[in-house]
Amino acid sequence: MDLRLGNVAATPAERQAVESVLGPAVSRWEGGVRADETEGHVAHGGHEARARRHLLLPILQALQQRVGWISEAAMDHVSERLTVPPADVYGVATFYGLLSVEPRAPRVLHVCDDIACRCAGAEELIEGVEKLLGPENGDDSQEVTWLRSPCLGQCDRAPAALVTVAGAKPHEEVLAPVPGADHAVARITHGPEVEGSEDWVDPAATVPEAGAPQLRLLGRVGHVSPTSLDDYRGQGGYAALRRAIELGPEGVIRELKDSGLVGRGGAAFPTGVKWEAVAHQAVRPHYLVCNADESEPGTFKDRVIMEGDPFALIEAMTIAGFTTGCERGFIYLRGEYPQAKATLEEAIKEARARGMLGRDVLGHGFEFSISIRRGAGAYICGEETALFNSLEGFRGEPRSKPPFPVAVGLFGKPTVVNNVETLVNVPEIVLFGGAAFASAGSGVSTGTRLFCLSGCVEKPGVYEVPYGTKLHTVIEMAGGVAGGRELQAVLLGGAAGGFVGPDELDLELTIEAAREAGATLGSGVVMLIDDRVDLPRMLMRIAGFFRDESCGQCVPCRVGTVRQEEALARLISGDTRGTVEDELSLLDEVGACMKDASICGLGQTAYGAVSSAIKLGAFSR
Repeated sequence: MDLRLGNVAATPAERQAVESVLGPAVSRWEGGVRADETEGHVAHGGHEARARRHLLLPILQALQQRVGWISEAAMDHVSERLTVPPADVYGVATFYGLLSVEPRAPRVLHVCDDIACRCAGAEELIEGVEKLLGPENGDDSQEVTWLRSPCLGQCDRAPAALVTVAGAKPHEEVLAPVPGADHAVARITHGPEVEGSEDWVDPAATVPEAGAPQLRLLGRVGHVSPTSLDDYRGQGGYAALRRAIELGPEGVIRELKDSGLVGRGGAAFPTGVKWEAVAHQAVRPHYLVCNADESEPGTFKDRVIMEGDPFALIEAMTIAGFTTGCERGFIYLRGEYPQAKATLEEAIKEARARGMLGRDVLGHGFEFSISIRRGAGAYICGEETALFNSLEGFRGEPRSKPPFPVAVGLFGKPTVVNNVETLVNVPEIVLFGGAAFASAGSGVSTGTRLFCLSGCVEKPGVYEVPYGTKLHTVIEMAGGVAGGRELQAVLLGGAAGGFVGPDELDLELTIEAAREAGATLGSGVVMLIDDRVDLPRMLMRIAGFFRDESCGQCVPCRVGTVRQEEALARLISGDTRGTVEDELSLLDEVGACMKDASICGLGQTAYGAVSSAIKLGAFSR
């Protein structure tokens, strides 16, 4: 492939960042001149280099962490090393919110201004930060700056911020809750600059009922050292993997089908059916992907499991690999979770050292390994096919279906994709049987479910309850509305979900009941909105979120999310085109178009929260 590159060379720091992922460059030299490079014209690498395109995002992340932004010269160097067109490198680098192709200060404070943090005073925090650091991304010294951020997955500890420090020893940490602007600015200005941190938050703090005997998925959180394999095994860990080997792949799939386990990410597809479809594919290799990119505003349950009980996920993935014939698994972890990354890396290292991962797992002759790949700030990559594109080194744009991932998934091979909560249900099913699991709940809603309580609630956190529990019961478990104030609405399922009113709290939390009520459980969000919250302005934030996060691939979503936000802005300002009813009618038309014609779930659900709020009278006069 012929590549036309610029004349500016990458800096030593940029080259070192690329080499940290790819290793040193190997070139042919003839007479002291590179035989494969003349006047900015490069032709080398070929298929071998392009076979490493899946490392493109990790390389760009390494550049961002080392330098603080990604220059044109750095992108040209990456293009040369991977034999990938410069336009492709630029297209990927500009796709993700945590990457920058414009000069940026090495120290960045990302302040969440999404819906849960707004309920907890994010706007006041941002005003304070702006007074201390100046306008957003406007620091003249290029040393410290700040940015508004979409949801950071810390809704239980709002308001939240993410600190990133670029350099030879990059540093990341989450501040949650942020006690004030002074504290946040002090951390970004004078905070630690070494890799890792011992100042991690106790995951049990997000589980108000930690230690309760009825907990299944959350039972070990706070009661074992997250990175101690001995602690995990002392609590029954890896008994399920041994049992799975005894049952064999067909036996595990049978138990999964008997359990009725469905995906916990919102689509609710039967897990046993998915695993069986991949297991029976003759094409090899098979891949397993754990979707840990929980970017839905209001969702943080998977974070708690990964930080508090990582071996449960590792064991579940190993069972999945054994059952479906996958020799390699990937955890696609959202980029804003540094604590989960550090915890998982240490746990995977320990499992590998103790024979729980590798070429001969537990001495039973099957191979399985796990790699962590971090997202870089793109909500759309929670969609499974967009996730595949991201892993492969392309822009995270969804693919059309069919073909489905069970036949043509990651790298074009059969692929199992499940989120964290879905996977960690598997060990219990294998150990105690599918029928025992299905005894909780009914219909397609079997087992227990994790719900993320946030917003204007007294005790935010993750709550585990059997399917079929009433909405008001879960709210009461969390202490009700904070301060005893009046409840205005409850957002179910996150930004892609919908609002229900105070008169609908008798709703059974099952997939069937939610659908019948015109709602969705989605990823388990239960966000309380009290009477102080300006609901129309919250809708504007949700609309802005979808506009920013749309990948832009299809017209209904790319244009519809913009038109939706514009109509809401007119309604809020009072500068309507015609009557309020005219604007609401236009919103309905735009929403119907997005729902019916968008390629993926982002566009199909972008109007859900807005539509439900309108029905609750958000714009009534």
